Amino acid sequence: MSARVEVEERVSFFRTYVFSIDHKMIAKQYLAIGLFWAVVGGLLAYLLRWQLAYPDTEAPGWGFIGPEFYNMLVTMHGTIMVFFVAMPILLGAFGNFLIPLMVGARDMAFPRLNMLSVWTLALSSLVLLISFFVPGGAASAGWTGYPPLSAKPIYTGVNWGLNLWILALALEFASFLMSGINFLTTPINLRAPGMSMFRLPLLVWMQMTAAILFMLSVGPLIAGAIMLLLDRVAGASFYLPQGGGDPLLWQHLFWFFGHPEVYVIFLPGLGIVLEIFPVFSRKPIFGYRPIIYSTIAAGILSFTVWAHHQFISGMDPRLAMPFSVTTILISVPFALMVFAMIATLWGGSISFPTPMLFALGTLAVFLIGGLTGIFNGSAPVDIYIHSTYFVVAHFHYTLFSALFFAGFAGLYFWFPKMFGRMMNEALGKLHFWLTFLLFNAVFIPMFLLGAGGMMRRIANPMQYEFLRPLQPLNTFATIATILLLLAQLPFVVNFFWSLFAGKVAERNPWQANTLEWSAPSPPPHGNFDTVPVVYRGPYEYSHPSVSEEWLPQDRPTMPTATA
Repeated sequence: MSARVEVEERVSFFRTYVFSIDHKMIAKQYLAIGLFWAVVGGLLAYLLRWQLAYPDTEAPGWGFIGPEFYNMLVTMHGTIMVFFVAMPILLGAFGNFLIPLMVGARDMAFPRLNMLSVWTLALSSLVLLISFFVPGGAASAGWTGYPPLSAKPIYTGVNWGLNLWILALALEFASFLMSGINFLTTPINLRAPGMSMFRLPLLVWMQMTAAILFMLSVGPLIAGAIMLLLDRVAGASFYLPQGGGDPLLWQHLFWFFGHPEVYVIFLPGLGIVLEIFPVFSRKPIFGYRPIIYSTIAAGILSFTVWAHHQFISGMDPRLAMPFSVTTILISVPFALMVFAMIATLWGGSISFPTPMLFALGTLAVFLIGGLTGIFNGSAPVDIYIHSTYFVVAHFHYTLFSALFFAGFAGLYFWFPKMFGRMMNEALGKLHFWLTFLLFNAVFIPMFLLGAGGMMRRIANPMQYEFLRPLQPLNTFATIATILLLLAQLPFVVNFFWSLFAGKVAERNPWQANTLEWSAPSPPPHGNFDTVPVVYRGPYEYSHPSVSEEWLPQDRPTMPTATA
């Protein structure tokens, strides 16, 4: 009998920590996968920046990265950071952990589908990891996978790394399609009594919009990826000109997905900031409904701007004007959101704990990214700066703000709710200032490099005479990159130290208004002690504690949780 009990305990352990259907444990699994790939992506960034700073292959010990290996570094760095860091953390981790808690649900609508989604991502991660070790190495056709380079049949000697890259992305897309079903169904069908759609926290609206954008945009890219795979393994010619194919077809399919994908990543980060600003400015969010309408408008417009990535691709130049107009137009809803954030801060009783610092950093960095995006959307200017380091800097200012600054803001803010302990404030503030200063030291020189004409995806800028005077900027950016990576060590120390020895968190340590703070820290299986009943939304009053305003004294009891 003792052996049977022992087996049951082992099964219980795996059901609790490995094959869990609890949305909170699944969120932590997403977080672990995303942080693992963040380390890998950061290492690849270090290697490619090292090559750009010291590209002289005649100097022993410096130029150990050849052009082919450099292309692999660029390809895998972009792929990992966009698809295997940003999406698992901003959508998988924060979406899974917070959506049920914020709407007053016991779990996601489909817990087993949720478990399948995270393990599909784990399988996708394994495939991508294996691709580094196949003969010929990982994919090296750029993270956008442009043909004809990516469409060469494998019998011509091209390695299998790109095939595994396609398979890994297909599995990853399947994973987030499953997550998207939960992200939509749970807020719509499982809201607590009194939680109307226009009482939902803004982060939930952002996650729902991101799920819809992903579902509507990913289909054409999956079809395009199948055609790309057929070009490689079956000798088809969907994209190869010599067989009657069109390389531009892939660009249209990719960017029809790729530009909404930018907002799939950015909107959850923006939602995190919109949850943090009211808490630490002690004011309700300014313009709650206009922010929601702007989010929906931005999501619709995101499907109309994809060809601004293709102004110099050879497409019909008469298309440049309408796509320039829609690109400028999509800045309007985001400008309204930025105005709402500034108006929320205006006149507030602002405090500056670590989550607020990272939220303010998100706003500052995104403003630079958004303003420089206007240059890219103007066809005459884009002809000059397209595929230069100006675009690289802009892209990082846009996505780094959402992924790292907003991601860190969310981790510091909800860490007490996730793990039941507080993070160290001194280490957190050290982490913020080092990250903020060094990030700008890395990417501001890239604007200057791009304006000077430095093309992206070149392994040795010293081969071009006109780029030689700009080489000190490359060296400076590389040194700053190394320091930026080292600046993440305070976060690593803080995370693991706080996990085991941090101060025990209260139920609502920040005195926030959203519903997740009425649950214990960390929440048990089933989340709430009793069924929450909502009388007023989180932005409908000044700033009382959530416990008395949201939960009546004669509330019904929560049904017993079942495995």
